[in-house]
Amino acid sequence: MTTYAQALAQATATLRAAGIDGAATDARALLSHASGTPPERLTLHLPDPLPPVAAQHLAALTDQRAARIPVSHLIGHRLFWGHRFQVTPDVLDPRPETEILVASALEVSFTRLLDLGTGSGCILLACLAETPRATGIGVDLSQAALQVAARNAVALGLTARSEWLHSDWLTAVQGHFDLIVSNPPYIAAHEMAALSPEVQHEPALALTPGGDGLAPYRIIARDAPRHLAPGGRLIVEIGPTQGAAVSSMFADAGLQGVRILTDLDGRDRCVAAQSPI
Repeated sequence: MTTYAQALAQATATLRAAGIDGAATDARALLSHASGTPPERLTLHLPDPLPPVAAQHLAALTDQRAARIPVSHLIGHRLFWGHRFQVTPDVLDPRPETEILVASALEVSFTRLLDLGTGSGCILLACLAETPRATGIGVDLSQAALQVAARNAVALGLTARSEWLHSDWLTAVQGHFDLIVSNPPYIAAHEMAALSPEVQHEPALALTPGGDGLAPYRIIARDAPRHLAPGGRLIVEIGPTQGAAVSSMFADAGLQGVRILTDLDGRDRCVAAQSPI
């Protein structure tokens, strides 16, 4: 009978042959899922025989990953800000670089949060999990995405402090917030063809608005300021070439203290600003 170690080696080799970056990491995640073994205990089981049903499941998952289906879609979740979020093809896969936005959001206390284009709810829920007295609303145009976000709120025990609103950006939003965040679709139409094959499994609505990729920021710059409390903050994720354009939009909208935040690779990642006090 095949051992865990042998199955892991075979899955890794298959993924490497398919050109998958991080093949070993992906293979471990798939083996953990297929066998029902917690990731932190997988090493302990490497010498053990892998049950045939688990081996078959792993082989099927490996073939799907080799076909560039994202790991998160195969195992149904992804870690973000230390929490496990359910992921489906209806939402954008949470990415590590978006944690820059969360870290910035948590630099200053807040009690009322609005997340535009919430998707899986990962930004809003990560922020609420760190801020016990805060409440928040996640907005999305996709009803399917809002259902995923609601399930993530249940899993994290945050249903009492989170609300999910079907809205085309701020059209259905009411009230004022001391923090508004967003990771909107920002990929320009001409950039889509160069993206990795995995991205083709994510919703186009969450990836690109078409055109130059800046349309959502124009809407946010136009409408978000009137929903900010005095001194309220606005933080958005951007593409690495969009910092100057988005900063100019925010400044022209009357926001103050406009600044660009960089990620760990030194690339422009977010634009932050605040309303006048």
